[in-house]
Amino acid sequence: MIMLPTAARALVGRVLRPLLKAVEGQPRPGPYHLPITGGWLSDGISTNWWQSGISPTGGERSAIVERCIALYAETAASLPGAHWQRNARGGRTRVRNSALARILAKPNEYETPSSFVLNAVHSLYREGNCFALALRNDRFEIESLHLMDPSMSAPLVAEDGSIFFRLGGNDVMSRMLGDDAPLIVPARDVLHIKLHSGHRHPHPLVGETPLTAAMMDIAVGNAFAQQQIQFLANQARPSAVLSTDLVLDRDQVQQIRDRWNEQAKGLHQGGTPILTAGLKVQPWATPARDAQLAELQKLSAERICWAFGIPLQLLGLATTPATSTETLMQFWLATGLGFCLNHIEQSFDQLFRLKGEPLEYTEFDTAALLRSAQKDRIEALARAVQGGIYSPNEARAVEDLDAVPYGDQPRVQAQVVPLSAAGAIPTTPTAAVSPSAPAVKSYQAAVQLDVDALVARSKRPERLAAEPRVIIRKTTTRPVQVTRR
Repeated sequence: MIMLPTAARALVGRVLRPLLKAVEGQPRPGPYHLPITGGWLSDGISTNWWQSGISPTGGERSAIVERCIALYAETAASLPGAHWQRNARGGRTRVRNSALARILAKPNEYETPSSFVLNAVHSLYREGNCFALALRNDRFEIESLHLMDPSMSAPLVAEDGSIFFRLGGNDVMSRMLGDDAPLIVPARDVLHIKLHSGHRHPHPLVGETPLTAAMMDIAVGNAFAQQQIQFLANQARPSAVLSTDLVLDRDQVQQIRDRWNEQAKGLHQGGTPILTAGLKVQPWATPARDAQLAELQKLSAERICWAFGIPLQLLGLATTPATSTETLMQFWLATGLGFCLNHIEQSFDQLFRLKGEPLEYTEFDTAALLRSAQKDRIEALARAVQGGIYSPNEARAVEDLDAVPYGDQPRVQAQVVPLSAAGAIPTTPTAAVSPSAPAVKSYQAAVQLDVDALVARSKRPERLAAEPRVIIRKTTTRPVQVTRR
């Protein structure tokens, strides 16, 4: 007999007590999540389901559910994480030599950062909880994280209120520690990410997966799929039928069927059958009931997406496409994906004892979601540089380009001035000052002035050759117009 701690017995009793109090054979509303088996029971199943040959099923067997969970897991795994700290200049500086930065770059010896986040988010949305054991070095710094099986792990509360976790289900850790028994670990050495507590039996340390809200729709979708499988395996639906008003016996019907198959099946497919005795071909149309079942199946898939907070455009279920990739991602970030990333980031902050945003925090860079949208990304960087938010070198660094000289300082256009500069603008415009020019009284005086200049230059040929000639043109209006070539 395995003796459980007091807190573990209380947790198991709290889950199993409603089942034990029920009268045998009486149906109870479900579905239930069974921590012992890690499965689900459909609504209306009797409490002695194990005696009836019924096994709990998992909601992840649904293709829509698996894709919804995979969208969260794959998207979070594709985002690079970083450790940021607020600096004295009001900005932020990336910390590269901390324990958190090393874990985000290499969580353990057998997993990449992408696979670690992928499996963690899968456990979070499939089971409602994610557990990871933190191993420390001689300096008491976390040097590795190891994911555990949520179905074999659970929180434990001691008599004095201290929190511990029973962890198990990692074969690598079992081989490293040389013991297959579950580990009892204090909360400071466990990365615990959980969703909201259940509404039936809320527990502050136990999360509940969105599958609980979508179980009825999952059951409907599975029933449709099972019905289709049985129909294709056990039933036959011809593409057309032959009809006649004549009464045919069994031999005649078989003879007509054989002659039809000779011309329409096998190597003779596509031949031209010749019908006699009033035979007519009638195509077999799809009944309206099948179309209604397809609509109900689509509605069931949409309701599962609503439970997980997935935009319908990501699964191709929406009737109207999204306006752009950036708009679709921003909508998802504002709803389900933003919560998922923030939830994981704060769990890392708690494990590594960070102060939290905005002083010191973990952040997954969501700009990686626009890797394929080059036009939207370049336009956003150009606007940021023109508006003085980014310097040219900062914008080039986002695109992995080398820095250029004199590109470290943000810049704006010259006409962008503060509102206080409006006080220096005069209320009435002043007259433009024209350059000073010698006054010319008349046309003759101007001509005589230029002729005297030519005579003076003729006495010094070296100046006359060096200076441009003066050509006097007579215009219709006076005074004269003098140009130099």
